[in-house]
Amino acid sequence: MPTLRIAQDLAADELLSRDPLALLLGMLLDQQFPMERAFAGPALLAERLGVQTLSAPAIAETDPEALKAAFAGPPAVHRYPGSMAERTQAVCRLLVERYDGRAEQLWADVPDGATLLKRIGELPGFGAQKAKILVALLGKQYGVTPSGWREAAGDYGTDGARRSVADVVDPTSLAEVRAFKQQAKAAAKASSSS
Repeated sequence: MPTLRIAQDLAADELLSRDPLALLLGMLLDQQFPMERAFAGPALLAERLGVQTLSAPAIAETDPEALKAAFAGPPAVHRYPGSMAERTQAVCRLLVERYDGRAEQLWADVPDGATLLKRIGELPGFGAQKAKILVALLGKQYGVTPSGWREAAGDYGTDGARRSVADVVDPTSLAEVRAFKQQAKAAAKASSSS
């Protein structure tokens, strides 16, 4: 079992390390929200649902309003609790339909990185960039390394990079990733105003 340190919270990181669905949902929540809070979200959701491990079939079948209430808190699981509750349920429903309700089936039998990237990109809420970051995270920290995974992850797969959550292993690397993102945002803003 991997030992993740993304949320910078012992209980949340323990859940991410042992529960592939928690990891997948943490990645889903990592949008317009502080990274460590996004990845702590699955543990908060599990606590509110009264479970030790998240279940895609159970979440898929949960009353949508009850799930939105669990996301709303306080504190909220995400900055946009209603829409993220809907996306979470949509991801879980897709996992039930295609992967026997098990997140790890997304990558269990993939022949190569390109197939893994394609499967992740088909998940609700996973655009091209987020899919590449998850491929990198799975490869660098979760032991999911089909041939070509680094190529499929693009720059996020580079060894020693500090570009994304895939590179967060402690508070120092979290600060380095945050600094990289701020520099990239500033550079994009500067180039769009020139």
